[in-house]
Amino acid sequence: MPSAPPSPDRAVLLMALGAPTGLDDVGDFLKEVRGGRTTPPDLVAEFAERYRRIGGRSPLLDVSRAQARAVESRLAALGSPRRCAVGMRHGLPRIEEALRELVAGGAREVTGVCLSPYYSDWSVGGYLAALDRAADRIEPRIRVRPVQSWNRDPALIAAFREKIVQGLRTLAGQGVTDPVLLFTAHSLPGVTDPEREPYVLQLAETRRALQAQFPSHRSRMAFQSVGRRAGDWLGPDVGTVLAELGGSGERGVLVIPYGFISDNLEILYDVDIELRTEAQRRGVAFARTESLNDAPGLAEAVANAIVDAESAGDSGP
Repeated sequence: MPSAPPSPDRAVLLMALGAPTGLDDVGDFLKEVRGGRTTPPDLVAEFAERYRRIGGRSPLLDVSRAQARAVESRLAALGSPRRCAVGMRHGLPRIEEALRELVAGGAREVTGVCLSPYYSDWSVGGYLAALDRAADRIEPRIRVRPVQSWNRDPALIAAFREKIVQGLRTLAGQGVTDPVLLFTAHSLPGVTDPEREPYVLQLAETRRALQAQFPSHRSRMAFQSVGRRAGDWLGPDVGTVLAELGGSGERGVLVIPYGFISDNLEILYDVDIELRTEAQRRGVAFARTESLNDAPGLAEAVANAIVDAESAGDSGP
């Protein structure tokens, strides 16, 4: 029996950071990310070289669109068909552009989901605020439902677990059967009290759920991809932790960048090139879990979060 067509008045907007469309756009992209400040030429050249080394562009937009298709299919299977679009905070298509297309197509209620399971004011909060501002400019009467976090969904945990199992098999093929599980996430600036920061707490929550699946493995937590903004950033830094592991005689490490769900520069360059090179220099066998990208479990987790948000909104005052 064919699935029902997407609801014309309800839609979903999946949001991600964005990326330059090619090497010629790196300077403009960095300027936007930096709030309009001019980017020093050496920094533009550095990041252009990083993108060149991962193929000339980030796959993030392609992955995000595949995720939108997978979530749309999952919602239809759940009996809650919705049109799903993708909007980027920086780069194209922008959040406002994607929302405008949804509204033009008849949407009057839009559920906004950031493609990160963990909430922080700096990241997810900024995306949701951008969505609210866009809605006010386009159609103030539109109803926006925010999804703030979805890190505890069993489908997400199961999807991460599957990738960890695959990564352990890869290292076992290299003769390393007892690697350290090194969980990583993007660092954040200006966190004055990590013990009260939702991002840190939710990362710890998800890590505990995953660690419980692998009780015989030792694990560490680290933060990666520190930006150029001055001030303190969340730590410990992943490079420092890797150095400690190598210095203590560990033979292998499975890097689990569970703070990300999609292939992007922070995965394909920061982990696959920089961190892998450092592990090799220290004689530590290295493997990385595959990104979830458009895995069925990822789509299931996002769809569940959308349905929950809509149900809560519909039952509210």
